[in-house]
Amino acid sequence: MQINIQGVGIKLTDALKDYVNDKFKRLERKGDIITSIAVTLTVDKLSQIAKADLAVTGGNLHAEDTAESMYAAIDGLIDKVDRQLVKYKEKLKQE
Repeated sequence: MQINIQGVGIKLTDALKDYVNDKFKRLERKGDIITSIAVTLTVDKLSQIAKADLAVTGGNLHAEDTAESMYAAIDGLIDKVDRQLVKYKEKLKQE
């Protein structure tokens, strides 16, 4: 699983990169359906926005979360991606 992290209007520190990598490593337990992940961290005035595009076998998933803190936005993003992966795997089982 390859993770690409990009910052728009924000300087990507090592702490932010490590935080994103640690959180997305948690998704490896969901199986090997994820081929690559593109994470974009953006600052828009007072909002911190975290977006993720996941390439999975048979399709793509997209999630986005906004919070006052970048770390909170990343946490919310991980929760959304996790729910989408569970739903996607259930859909694959039914087919």
